[in-house]
Amino acid sequence: MGMVSPRAAAPDTVIESRRDEFLISTDRSRLDLDVIFGFLTDCYWSRGIPRELVTRSIEHSLCFGVYDGSGAQVGFARVVSDFATVAYLGDVFILESHRGRGLSKWLMECITQHPALQGLRRWILLTRDAHELYKKFGFTPVKAPERYMELHDPSVYETRKTT
Repeated sequence: MGMVSPRAAAPDTVIESRRDEFLISTDRSRLDLDVIFGFLTDCYWSRGIPRELVTRSIEHSLCFGVYDGSGAQVGFARVVSDFATVAYLGDVFILESHRGRGLSKWLMECITQHPALQGLRRWILLTRDAHELYKKFGFTPVKAPERYMELHDPSVYETRKTT
């Protein structure tokens, strides 16, 4: 049986990048659950998501927080991956008050350049309105949609009781 080669960096290694007064960090201890939950429970893709599900999703993802000069969280994204072949990018946002400053592009740069996410065969994401941003990072419409399947319940947060 062969040895598994180590990744360039473990997913739990904290990576940080500074630009002007802003910081992007993978340090979970910096994440502000109130900001993340506040945005996600009111946005189109996860409206009504229970707080405990947001917490669980963060626990099982590689998370990227965007912070202003005061340390307040102003953006977020998370990646679900096996760190070998595939990654799902989700819950990407910059708070409205901080849009128009290039933060989403910088966030995408940090995500796609993360050492633990290199050499993946496939990245997946869903978006209703940010196609132009993702195109800048090589994302394209699905080339063979007939091969993709999904089990999708858009009202799950409205109908499901969590325990």
